[in-house]
Amino acid sequence: MVVLSPRLSALCSLLVLAVSSHAQDSSAIASSAPASSAVLPSNALSSVASSVSSIVSSVASSASVSLSTVASSAASTPISSTASAPASGSISASASASGSASAPLSSGISSESATFSSAVFSSAAISASSAASASVSATTSAGGPPIETTQFTLPISSYPFSSFPVPSASPIPGVYPSTSPKTPPPPGSRLIPDFGPAWARAHARAKQLISGWSLDQKVATTTGVGWMGGLCVGNIPAVADWPGLCLEDSPLGVRDTDFVTAFPAGITAASTWQRALIRARGLAMGQEFKGKGAHVALGPMMNMGRIAQGGRNWEGFGADPYLSGEAAYETILGMQQGGVQACAKHYINNEQEHRRTQESSNVDDRTEHEIYLHPFMRSVQAGVASVMCSYNQINETFACEQDRTLNQLLKGEQGFQGYVMSDWGAHHSTLAAVAGLDMSMPGDISFQSHTSWWGANLTAFVENGTIAESRVDDMAERIIAAWYLLDQDQNYPEVSFNAFFPNDPQTNKHVDVQADHYKVVREIGAAGTVLLKNVGDALPLRKPRSIAIIGNDSGPSLRGPNGYPDRGGDDGTLAMGWGSGTAQFPYLISPLEAIQARARHDSSGSQVSWFLNNWDLAGAAATALDQDVALVFVNAQSGEGYITVDGNEGDRKNLTLWINADALVEAVAGANPNTVVVVHSVGPAIVEPWIENPNVTAVLWANLPGQESGNAIVDVLYGDVNPSGRLPYTIARRPEDYGTHLVTGGTGDEILRIDYTEALNIDYRHFDTNNIAPRFEFGFGLSYTTFSYSNLHIQPLDSTPSPSAALEAAWAAGHASPAVPGGSTALWLHRPAFEVSFTVRNAGRVAGTEIAQLYLHFPAGAGEPPSVLRGFADVRVREGESERVVLTLSRYDLSVWDAAAQGWRKPRGAFGVSVGTSSRDFRLKGVVPV
Repeated sequence: MVVLSPRLSALCSLLVLAVSSHAQDSSAIASSAPASSAVLPSNALSSVASSVSSIVSSVASSASVSLSTVASSAASTPISSTASAPASGSISASASASGSASAPLSSGISSESATFSSAVFSSAAISASSAASASVSATTSAGGPPIETTQFTLPISSYPFSSFPVPSASPIPGVYPSTSPKTPPPPGSRLIPDFGPAWARAHARAKQLISGWSLDQKVATTTGVGWMGGLCVGNIPAVADWPGLCLEDSPLGVRDTDFVTAFPAGITAASTWQRALIRARGLAMGQEFKGKGAHVALGPMMNMGRIAQGGRNWEGFGADPYLSGEAAYETILGMQQGGVQACAKHYINNEQEHRRTQESSNVDDRTEHEIYLHPFMRSVQAGVASVMCSYNQINETFACEQDRTLNQLLKGEQGFQGYVMSDWGAHHSTLAAVAGLDMSMPGDISFQSHTSWWGANLTAFVENGTIAESRVDDMAERIIAAWYLLDQDQNYPEVSFNAFFPNDPQTNKHVDVQADHYKVVREIGAAGTVLLKNVGDALPLRKPRSIAIIGNDSGPSLRGPNGYPDRGGDDGTLAMGWGSGTAQFPYLISPLEAIQARARHDSSGSQVSWFLNNWDLAGAAATALDQDVALVFVNAQSGEGYITVDGNEGDRKNLTLWINADALVEAVAGANPNTVVVVHSVGPAIVEPWIENPNVTAVLWANLPGQESGNAIVDVLYGDVNPSGRLPYTIARRPEDYGTHLVTGGTGDEILRIDYTEALNIDYRHFDTNNIAPRFEFGFGLSYTTFSYSNLHIQPLDSTPSPSAALEAAWAAGHASPAVPGGSTALWLHRPAFEVSFTVRNAGRVAGTEIAQLYLHFPAGAGEPPSVLRGFADVRVREGESERVVLTLSRYDLSVWDAAAQGWRKPRGAFGVSVGTSSRDFRLKGVVPV
């Protein structure tokens, strides 16, 4: 590898001209796309190199230039920033948070939106990479952010390829059963599903199918048809008798079509801490994607909530790798049981929207493994069909051509057998194929440019000897194997919608796939609601005679639930964020509507009044005066960076609640001594202005509940559902209490440098390490009843006879696990090794669900945070009764990543265990007998 300095951007333009002068036109085969892709003929390579050499010779000896972006396309260079889902036009902005009283917030949409390498790369390429890494540096302009001055790319060379060895282990009944995506183990099961045999059968069939295909046909399988080139947001063309693929957003439902369910967001599902509900959500979504004819669902999203302001945090599962990993695992098992290919995204280190295409996330190896890679590892264990690489750079290399993360970690260390697709526009060179990218999405370099890094260019690179044809075979085989793995060759529905022209009668069949999935939506919406405060049993409501409903968030939007494209606005009740991670609402039950219905049901004498203007504080207070209860609904919104709402370019500008919310709460609380606040939010928000106000008697954190929003919150408000939600992140007292913050700034072609210097200490780990008191800690949540804990017992589990006894003994002695293909997902590392059991008693007067949480305390010298989540269970307990809870710990759970040895190692010393109700409320303590 070599280094590209931004100072040489002008030279790059000259290089492109040099290449273009030698390029010859060529047309792609009918089945490849885009058909007009420019080709670099094999006989032009030496001539190009000569021209390039004459230009590069003028460069200072301290600088070197990558030629991959030049030789990959003779016709075009990529735009620096794209959107995964650009709008068809711009939306005029209306009110800001300090603007007129009656105008909602709308949006403006901008144009932006190892050892295994020896099997793939030549030793020369690896040596070049090592040499280049020594020259990484960054500069900081006066008062500006740190800027990268280097970028790693692959040099033009000849790249041989050998397939990755396939990890294998013999099935173990009761521990490691052979299974398929159709028949996963039940939620929360100790069983570790072995998808190896199913993958082997799928790969064998794929290999047979492509054995008679031409090179052009195999290349066509890897190259999208281009933006708006098909019915779906992403499309792979049909080849011979193979029908191709429809790829469609989003992580919370089928986007760009009608008669689908708008499910609760990922952050709401995570807030339930209930595996069965998360699985049910995944299954229902999978069934709907299949019902619409989409082969690949672009989700779940599992980037970490490293930055509280992160625009797309709500699509994912929170700020802890274990919780995120379990939620990703259950979601994927559910989705693929429903018949659709799941796609784990965005791989990896894509934790902010600001300049996501022009930032380098610089992460050390241990932090990568223990925090950010973990949810993707759990996805591989769930048999995920595909992974989407992200827009950002990782340690100065674009994620979609990063050998370390794609080849070494994902396909090598984790043994991933599916395919890697690019995010839309995140593909930067033809040689990305060498680094591990398998599918180019949407296929064109810039949207509707009719150029492609692959297509005919990939064919040319094979013909001129740069890329081995065996690598293209591997790419096509991986893509088609995933299709076979999900049995999509067996009567799979045809695509019945048009993502780009939803009103076209010729291509939209308006197939209704909703079934009774509204029940899952309502159940998750209620179970994902977190009770943060409840003074004097203000909740549940007991048929109050007079109710005031206050706040814009309680009612419907003036434009209806889908009035803002991709939900890019804030008007009316908030049930999902904005961007490509959205879906159309079939309907949206507002709290105003649902509360009125419940009040009518409870008593014909109930009186309900409302006031929806957040800016008229006097009017709000007057409405709340002398009412039995005042319910104030407020929110905070965010989303994907191609949409800007009130100056929030995807990421939130700050952590305050929106639309004058703090002042609204204080005004209502000043008029009514029984003020209940309901918050619909994309993530953490600062609530200090009013949280200790004695007239604020209860607070419900309702997240983003989807289409049944009003019904779900009524279930909790009135006690039909005893709240059991728990926070999947920390709510701080001050924004500066968080250890990581949004990196802003940067202009033009500058690459922001985002150093993950906090290492393992994100969210609650940072608060614990630095002894910072949060307002509400990670894992916190109250109930309408009380629970007690007792009788903790920890014991090792007998794993004999074990086929991996030697490996287990070496681990026990403190040796790192071997650096072998599939080493990080090896059965012996993940099978239950210790059992932790305890009793939970419901000491209250109503039945309820407790979320019991297990935190591990590593030995002092291990370099870990004070507490790390390593287990949880939801347990339903009737009043006055007790239930025994059993959790397990694996050797992996008790390991740290040894970057020097490239393996998982047990630190020396004692391991403490705490069991309790949150990351700071421990009820029982013990020691793991290792």
